[in-house]
Amino acid sequence: MPEFIATAIAHPNIAFIKYWGNLDDRLRLPQNSSLSMNLAGLETRTTVQFDPGLERDSLTINAQPASGDALQRASVFLDHLRQLAGKPLYARIESISNFPSGAGIASSAAAYAALALAGSRALGLELSERQVTILARRGSGSAARSIPGGYVEWHAATRDEDCFAESIAPPEHWELTDCIAVIQTEHKPVGSTQGHALATSSPLQAARVADAPRRLEVCRSALLNRDFAALAEIVELDSNLMHAVMMTSQPSLFYWAPQSLAIMKAVASWRRENIQACYSLDAGPNVHVICTAGYARQVRERLEAMPGVLSVLSAPPGGPARIV
Repeated sequence: MPEFIATAIAHPNIAFIKYWGNLDDRLRLPQNSSLSMNLAGLETRTTVQFDPGLERDSLTINAQPASGDALQRASVFLDHLRQLAGKPLYARIESISNFPSGAGIASSAAAYAALALAGSRALGLELSERQVTILARRGSGSAARSIPGGYVEWHAATRDEDCFAESIAPPEHWELTDCIAVIQTEHKPVGSTQGHALATSSPLQAARVADAPRRLEVCRSALLNRDFAALAEIVELDSNLMHAVMMTSQPSLFYWAPQSLAIMKAVASWRRENIQACYSLDAGPNVHVICTAGYARQVRERLEAMPGVLSVLSAPPGGPARIV
């Protein structure tokens, strides 16, 4: 009997140009392209074992049995894998992360990137990196960006096979650091999947999407030219635009906490002191403060001294998802 088992590690990512809102919710085809950095040191390790003796899928997350929506979502994802491989086997999934989940640190991106890579390898599927990004996207849109290494662009498209992610620069291209100010570790009440479905209910979403190609071009150029001033301006604008859409959706989504806003205002003031730092928030209250490596220690110390900050995670650019 062959061993249908594999383990993969994937990193979360921070999007400089955000993904929010789908053209197709089932395939998770995004309304706009996005650009991100993988986060080294933060990782999800997932083992997938397909077993002829199992009567259903099982899922454990951080050593706790998972059921309900989490298990259902993973099973639907595995159904697609089973169909691709032509092997109707149920699986045992064990996933462990070393960072908070469901709190705006792209935990689902890392989880589904690792699940896509481990699951496809366990079933003997020989997929290219591009194909794995397409596969991972079906589980969590931003998981596509956690498959390649370093700085990654995810291309929006109207067809499944054209919507993929690729690296535009390796981790060593630019030594940026993401200092994540953790102000909440609890799972957010409204997850990203529900949030994406609300995006078009905001009158601001159409304008955000229409301007996205310009912002992406500015961001890509700033990254490739290592121009921090240009990067900071476009990253903060893009983050603010996404949260403006969230706040004006029906119903409204307010992911910012009072501490989030205090940190955002502080980071802007630090830049006036010539500290190379900017902020970005995903769907959660925790604040990602992107800085050049030379300022990482100073930024971390300042964040740790701020009221309401529980801890600060520091992550340089990370590599691709990998089998271990």
